[in-house]
Amino acid sequence: MEGPVTATRFVAPEILSGAGIRRLAGRSAVNLGARHALVVSDPGVAAAGWTAQVCASLEAEGLPFTVFAEVSPNPRADEVAAGAIAYRAAGANAIVAVGGGSPVDAAKGIGIVVANGGRITDYEGVDRIDAAIPPLLCVPTTAGASADASQFAIISDRAAGVKLAIVSKTLVPDLTLLDPEVLVTKGRDLTAATGVDTLCHAVEAYVSVSASPLTDLLALEAVRLVARHLPRSLAAPRDLEARAGMQQACLLAGLAFSNSSLGAVHAMAHALGGLFDLPHGECNAILLPTVAAWNCEAAPERMAAVAAALGGPALPAAAGAGCDAIAGVLAGFVGRLGFARRLGAAGVRREDVPGLATRALEDPCMATNPRLPSQGEIERLYEAAL
Repeated sequence: MEGPVTATRFVAPEILSGAGIRRLAGRSAVNLGARHALVVSDPGVAAAGWTAQVCASLEAEGLPFTVFAEVSPNPRADEVAAGAIAYRAAGANAIVAVGGGSPVDAAKGIGIVVANGGRITDYEGVDRIDAAIPPLLCVPTTAGASADASQFAIISDRAAGVKLAIVSKTLVPDLTLLDPEVLVTKGRDLTAATGVDTLCHAVEAYVSVSASPLTDLLALEAVRLVARHLPRSLAAPRDLEARAGMQQACLLAGLAFSNSSLGAVHAMAHALGGLFDLPHGECNAILLPTVAAWNCEAAPERMAAVAAALGGPALPAAAGAGCDAIAGVLAGFVGRLGFARRLGAAGVRREDVPGLATRALEDPCMATNPRLPSQGEIERLYEAAL
């Protein structure tokens, strides 16, 4: 019997992984057709030496390059504009991103502008990019944002006090080089924050209304890997097995949310980051247990599976008290990572809440949350996290 066709779509970059794989950046860029590469990075990654090592790989292949490393922790619209100017001035035809989510998102933004014109603020939303961005190769250094595996780019518009979520399959990188050796220079706070971001990606992908059997497999395995490897990465920063485990968790969570989208935690965190320029991972850590308890009312079986994957006890897959216990598992795990600050201590005031809630409701990530909230419900979630 014929009826309407339903389908799910899955997009992913080409992925090479292994210790030392960063040294193949030059050969890989040439294989992508690069004739002059814009290398997008940030001051911290450059200071750690990883940007220079990737540039040495480009140089060894005789590939000209220009470095643009003026990227902030929350990449900004004016930085994207400056990067687009640098790209055009250099006569570049490809982009190599070296760093965490900020350089990768900035690289995507630069690619959008050079290929489509205008300003990056013109492209907020879903599927608003017409022309493909230039070839993009990523060497991720944080194992958190998953920008190197996803079709998302998050850019701050500081003039408007907002974070722009830009979603398009044209933003999936062409190639990602996953090298656990580049993670050993991460400090404890960054390791914890990016690890929570990975956890949040996996949880929200798993309870998303756009989840599929494939994203479910990836998301739950990402949660298990975080539970196993994030505490080890914090205790022993140079443990390559633990770092590789977190890199794998980040990849799986990124592939999951790229294809199922996210939810209320990220929508609310984006609003906080836009207005207060707060660290994204810390925002997620503060919001995740509270939002998870609220979402559990609509997806108790899925939230129970998340809690079990995180190493919690067998919990009833039912709303009410079961949801409180599930949220407790998440809160306990996040708390053991050292996240104790609340939104109030981060500078958020009660009078800020209505504006934050309005912006969060407009974020594309909210559309796939298992519960579609009202303005008042989002305000109460923010207030519970103050």
